[in-house]
Amino acid sequence: MEVHGHPSRRTFPIRALLPLLLTLIWSTFSTAAETKVVELEIDGAIGVATADYLSSGIEHAEEIGAELVIISMDTPGGLMKPMREIVQVILASTVPVATYVTPAGARADSAGTYILLACHVAAMTPTTHLGAATPVPLVTGAADDDNDDTKGGSATDRKVMNDAVSYIRGLADRYGRNADWAESAVTEAATLTAAEALEQNVIDFVAADREELLTLIHGHEIEIAGKTRVLSTRDADIEVFKPNWRIRLLTVISNPEIVLLLGLIGLYGLMYEGWNPGSIVPGVVGAICLLLAAYALQVLPVNYAGLGLIIVGIALMVAEAFAPSFGALGLGGTVAFVFGSIIMFDSGVPGFGISYVFVIGLGLLFAILLIWLISFLLRLRRRGAVSGRESIVGATATAMEDFADAGMVWLEGEAWHARSRDPVKKDEQLIVTRLDGLTLDVEPLAKPDSLITE
Repeated sequence: MEVHGHPSRRTFPIRALLPLLLTLIWSTFSTAAETKVVELEIDGAIGVATADYLSSGIEHAEEIGAELVIISMDTPGGLMKPMREIVQVILASTVPVATYVTPAGARADSAGTYILLACHVAAMTPTTHLGAATPVPLVTGAADDDNDDTKGGSATDRKVMNDAVSYIRGLADRYGRNADWAESAVTEAATLTAAEALEQNVIDFVAADREELLTLIHGHEIEIAGKTRVLSTRDADIEVFKPNWRIRLLTVISNPEIVLLLGLIGLYGLMYEGWNPGSIVPGVVGAICLLLAAYALQVLPVNYAGLGLIIVGIALMVAEAFAPSFGALGLGGTVAFVFGSIIMFDSGVPGFGISYVFVIGLGLLFAILLIWLISFLLRLRRRGAVSGRESIVGATATAMEDFADAGMVWLEGEAWHARSRDPVKKDEQLIVTRLDGLTLDVEPLAKPDSLITE
């Protein structure tokens, strides 16, 4: 009995733990089989909101242990500072990052070229292009400095040029890409199509769609954090990471046209509140719009001389309402506003310009609205009170009966007790000279000739 019972007591724990072991093995296998790829999107100019979005997207990919981050890109370029922040985040990422210029006809110009070269994998869709990475200040300065016989323009321009060249060469060299072409993209604004970029070793792959891209990347070796890593992306599950509400709001208000509209709404709201205290809503809306516009101006390339012209233009429109000049002040204010708006956002940075048609239309619309608004408020002030004691004294009443001393009169839809030193006939027009409690002192609007003294 002991011989047969002893083995049964030893095998019982193994049988009990077997289902648990199988569950753990299956869970581990299933987790390993789910390859995650996080996709981020750059569609438009690169600004502060773009940097926040990419940073949060890469951080999310690190948290879920994604195999790869794909940045789908179509951009004309953007601001230098946010671009450098994006590059720093990519270089510090523990998850490999691939830039994919898509869809067909898309581009990765200017700042987009730097971001593409900074990624572990660079890919493009056929009929896309990249390049033209010349810094904007260099172009402006070189054209303005005719007295400098040194190639490259002024000293400031050459500093910007040399910094950009060193930066882009370093990014290209990091992954063994064509650094000489990268330099020409800065110094000569050179561009390449997808096929040319692949041929000249600027990018790694040309793929028609994301599925083909993941197939091509599968098994590709990269270097990350000083270690070689082989990517496994075949049949990967793609998760599109969307920006949160704060980033979406910042994206909207970072548009120069939206900033201009917010600023005007803010100014008009505060002006209406000042002219008509107690309205509350115009003042609150105006303050919020002005604060949003002020915040957006901190993250946009702005010429403050243009902002000064806008303020002068609005002041001239206000002056037209106070001191009519047959349109001279109003026209001058509109012109100053339009040119100020154009100058304020005329930075030359791709994606941060402003439509001339939009500015002119907005200037004319708000000039007409402002002149009408202030004229309307001035008429209200000149009209005086329309209710209360001030509206009764000086008003015209109608006698409801004949009376010589006291009687009833009709005023503002109500019957009033009235006193008069002169005889009054029914339906006679009377003017109110005094309000004594609920009794009116009146006198005939037109006294009889017999009562008029020389």
